[in-house]
Amino acid sequence: MKHLLLINPVGRRSGYMLSRISCFPPLGLAYVAAVTPGDWDVRILDENFDAWNHEEADLVGITAFTSNVGRAYEIADTYRKIGIPVVMGGIHASMLPEEALCHVDAVVSGEVEGIWAKVLEDFQDGRMSGLYQGPQIDLETSDILPRRELLHPGYLWQPVQTSRGCPFDCSFCSVSRYLGRRYRQRTAESVLRELESIKGKHVLFLDDNLIGYSGNARSRALAIFDGMISRKMDKKWWMQASINVADDALLLQRASESGCTHVFIGFETTEEGSLEEMHKGINLKTGVDNYGEVVKRLHAARIGVMGAFIIGNDHETDAYYRSLARFIIRSGIDIVQISILTPLPGTALMDKVMAEGRLLYHDFPADWEKFRFSYLTHRPEGLSVESVYTGNNYIKKRIYSFPIYHYRLIRSVLSLRRPVGAYLVYKLNQALKRSWLNSHYRGAYPDRIEDK
Repeated sequence: MKHLLLINPVGRRSGYMLSRISCFPPLGLAYVAAVTPGDWDVRILDENFDAWNHEEADLVGITAFTSNVGRAYEIADTYRKIGIPVVMGGIHASMLPEEALCHVDAVVSGEVEGIWAKVLEDFQDGRMSGLYQGPQIDLETSDILPRRELLHPGYLWQPVQTSRGCPFDCSFCSVSRYLGRRYRQRTAESVLRELESIKGKHVLFLDDNLIGYSGNARSRALAIFDGMISRKMDKKWWMQASINVADDALLLQRASESGCTHVFIGFETTEEGSLEEMHKGINLKTGVDNYGEVVKRLHAARIGVMGAFIIGNDHETDAYYRSLARFIIRSGIDIVQISILTPLPGTALMDKVMAEGRLLYHDFPADWEKFRFSYLTHRPEGLSVESVYTGNNYIKKRIYSFPIYHYRLIRSVLSLRRPVGAYLVYKLNQALKRSWLNSHYRGAYPDRIEDK
């Protein structure tokens, strides 16, 4: 029996990987295992738990994000030196296959399910090489379920993917290029069967937007929620959604009743000019003045809000950082993720800053390690690198220091009115606070903004 070793590399444990509650399993590798024939022995080695120490295999498969691709290449180079073929997939290799092919024998770009049989056939014939373009699969008819029994049992969240593709074209995101702009979705019954097979109680819906972008998608989401309720699944789960999810009171109520503890929403910024640069039309339509109302509506359904914000946009000022900190504190957002604007491969943002000569790091692949949303990797217009790091420290010190931090947590308890939701809010806040306390910039830059 041939041995396929699938590897989830971790270059440096930092950020969200520092906590079990904010770290997620490599579901893509479980899908690779699912479409591998039964005459293969398959193992997933996950460096979130077990450091790689050379393990024999007939074929090695590696996935990687941009920030950990250096570690992926390091492992791949080791295997290739001893003649073991390596194939790589994932979003970074899909965006930069020529770079990846300097370190691996083959790259799977896009979705693996429709091309993996060809990859294995070529491997067995001794001609596996080059770029394999995976087609977008029909999720409505696909019955492929990930082999989650191969994932490490130490994770809290069990990931489920019910859709792929995004019709939006946010400048900092490569999802539409990676998975297409057509929103494809599994049937509600298919999703419910998978949920019933999951032993753990904590579920993360990986979809960029579980609710979707049409009446049909909304009906499917309602069918999933109603099915979870009628089948008494007793799952605690969270999802990502666009800001307009708050417009649908019935959908929020059904989500809450089915076990939704919180929703991840990309607020991104309170500056309309920056939203326009990001191509965040849905946020502009809602209006930054209505962000607080979005939070209130979710709280009315007893659902917590994980709000994502991006700093490092062109022409930000100290006054903006002060106002953003005030807004976050007053808004009632339960969990706050603040990232530094990062131009990733395959995004319009990367194309723009490269064309304008504003990229700060150029030694690739070594410098990809810095593209992890905590480094400023390009030069914004109208402000200094120090200003961005100082603004980041200032906001986080404000929201994580006594008494404001404790006030925020107490307010979440009172708003959510359910112990499990409040506990998860506390743990996720602790994880994000720890991420900041361990960041490279916390001690290197001030955490105060001087009055001018």
